[in-house]
Amino acid sequence: MAAGSAHCGESVTAERVAARSSHRFCVAPMLDVSDRHFRFFARVLSRRARLYTEMIVAQALLQHSGGRLLAFAESEHPVALQLGGSEPQWLARAARMGEQAGFDEINLNCGCPSPRVQQGAFGAALMRQPAQVAECVRAMRAAVAVPVTVKHRIGIDREASYGFVRDFVGTVAEAGCEVFIVHARNAWLDGLDPKENRTIPPLRYPVVARLAADFPQLTFVLNGGLRRHVDALDWLDRLDGVMIGREAADHPWMLSEVDWRYFGSPAPCTTRDDAIDAMRPYLQAELAKGTAPASVVRHLLGLFNGLPGARRWRRALSDQTFLARHGAAVLEQARSLMKAASHVPEKDRSFAGTGTPATRSP
Repeated sequence: MAAGSAHCGESVTAERVAARSSHRFCVAPMLDVSDRHFRFFARVLSRRARLYTEMIVAQALLQHSGGRLLAFAESEHPVALQLGGSEPQWLARAARMGEQAGFDEINLNCGCPSPRVQQGAFGAALMRQPAQVAECVRAMRAAVAVPVTVKHRIGIDREASYGFVRDFVGTVAEAGCEVFIVHARNAWLDGLDPKENRTIPPLRYPVVARLAADFPQLTFVLNGGLRRHVDALDWLDRLDGVMIGREAADHPWMLSEVDWRYFGSPAPCTTRDDAIDAMRPYLQAELAKGTAPASVVRHLLGLFNGLPGARRWRRALSDQTFLARHGAAVLEQARSLMKAASHVPEKDRSFAGTGTPATRSP
């Protein structure tokens, strides 16, 4: 399909404007990270960031009838369900389950490079089959009313042709997909593991900007290698949104800056102590359900990264004996240990990745 030909002559609708605003800042789906506890903590730090589940294989969802795989807190909205698969009817049924569970978006993974996913003929390998992806999108869109979006790479292996990703986007757009989340690296499927695939293939941000210029009626979200808000914000004059993953997991306090930097809204937490206090009742409720404390607090390990006492905080929350002894009070106890070792200014809102204190824009 030629660039710019989807919905030819159609003006940018109010729905598309809303989609672009809603995807202005997204937290990436991350395997073994983006569970419901991580998403709850992310929402404590930002009311406006769009959250994503880790990828759930459609067939697994159908086999387990949803259940715990679709569990999330009402406060997580807006939150998207990311699915993996290549069979249109399975994906349609899984998408319907996601919509019935209350998710605000269904996202199809066309970017995961892991060997296991390749064996299932989905993830990044699907980019070789844009017509199949289009069929999957059509089936899901016919099954649900919420938006169906696609997350993908800019190429496979050493294929550097812009035409490859342009034609992929064009074909999938013809099936009705209007939001594309683009990891600006190729997926090298011939020898790199998933971690290496996040760092070794070179970043090519201009490819994503070119897609946005060629398909102005579509929404494009930039993903891959973004670590500082100042760099991410620079892309918003050419793209509709940005998605940050590992940096948000490793330095979660950066999410406390999202609402005022990207949306002009007040930050829900002005200190890290605020965030700890907000997590206390959630941790207490989860422990009462039988959830292991480590399942929740592991997502707070990086809360003080870059500040004095951070190592003692991480060590305490990683100590199983410490967790068992203190239970629901473990966050307060870890904070006391850290502050006893080194005073942490309560009004310090800096994000280590910015290189400068996070002061409000005038």
